[in-house]
Amino acid sequence: QVQLVESGGDLVQPGGTLTLSCAASGSIPSISAMGWYRQAPGKQRDLVATIPSGGTTYYADSVKGRFTIARDNAKNMLYLQMNSLKPEDTAVYYCHAEALDLGVKYHYWGQGTQVTVSS
Repeated sequence: QVQLVESGGDLVQPGGTLTLSCAASGSIPSISAMGWYRQAPGKQRDLVATIPSGGTTYYADSVKGRFTIARDNAKNMLYLQMNSLKPEDTAVYYCHAEALDLGVKYHYWGQGTQVTVSS
């Protein structure tokens, strides 16, 4: 089992900066990849960025060049640095972890943190 708790969501003006954090606990060694997803009202949950263990980071085209995902394995933390925020970035942001246990893949989600970009 892996528990994820996000923090850092806020109301920010267009062009502003925000950093989201995700604290992981539980069966940390089983985690193979972590990432951020977001869901705007009335829309599906979309992938924002992922960072696998020992692999290459991935960003959705809509955030490439503006967002940076980072992982601190010593602290069991995941971050999302968001720059040049736009109103269309408004959504609930979810932390995600993919874990492997005896060859079975599990998916874990945090409770979400609200990001609102508005003047």
